[in-house]
Amino acid sequence: QLQKDLEEVKELLTKATRKRVCDVLVAEKHKLEMEIKNQPPPKPKDTAEEEKSSLGGYTVKINNYGWDQSDKFVKIYISLNGVQKLPAENVQVNFTERSFDLLVKNLNGKNYTMTFNNLLKPISVEGSSRKVKTDTVLVMCKKKREEKWDCLTQVEKESKEKEKAAYDTADPSEGLMNILKKMYAEGDDEMKRTINKAWVESREKQYKGDIPMDL
Repeated sequence: QLQKDLEEVKELLTKATRKRVCDVLVAEKHKLEMEIKNQPPPKPKDTAEEEKSSLGGYTVKINNYGWDQSDKFVKIYISLNGVQKLPAENVQVNFTERSFDLLVKNLNGKNYTMTFNNLLKPISVEGSSRKVKTDTVLVMCKKKREEKWDCLTQVEKESKEKEKAAYDTADPSEGLMNILKKMYAEGDDEMKRTINKAWVESREKQYKGDIPMDL
């Protein structure tokens, strides 16, 4: 744009006859030349496109993963097609003693994130790392103590304990009822029909005196 302005000023200079007009145009020409000289050099197209691409796209939250453990590590497996083709710096994991954040930048035009807070037990930040394999990121959390983890996070543990408490009631029939309610709520239409049928048959037997009423 500046170059075009300069060319137009030069053209006007060739046509100008009044001294005052010429002086203004000469001053403007000098100003434009200095601005052009001080401009940063244009970026190569590839670099500019690459930067635009890494900042562009949108961020996807990762919810699917698999995990297992050894005596020393808890290992989280995240499937991402083509992740092995990215530069190493595009796959970042930040660890704290009870959490980690994964960020995968510019994979097929998208950024991917995953956060785990309130890990079940403390981990060693220095001993933890990540590995990039074919279509997979492996996050390795180094255990501070070599002991078995029942789940990954404190939230999962509390959820399991609440569920267990709901079934471990003093009244066995109440515990069974809770299980049936859960199966009914989570089941498909076929499951619901089966439970309904069993329930109706059970009530009919009670009324006929086939089974004791307290069951």
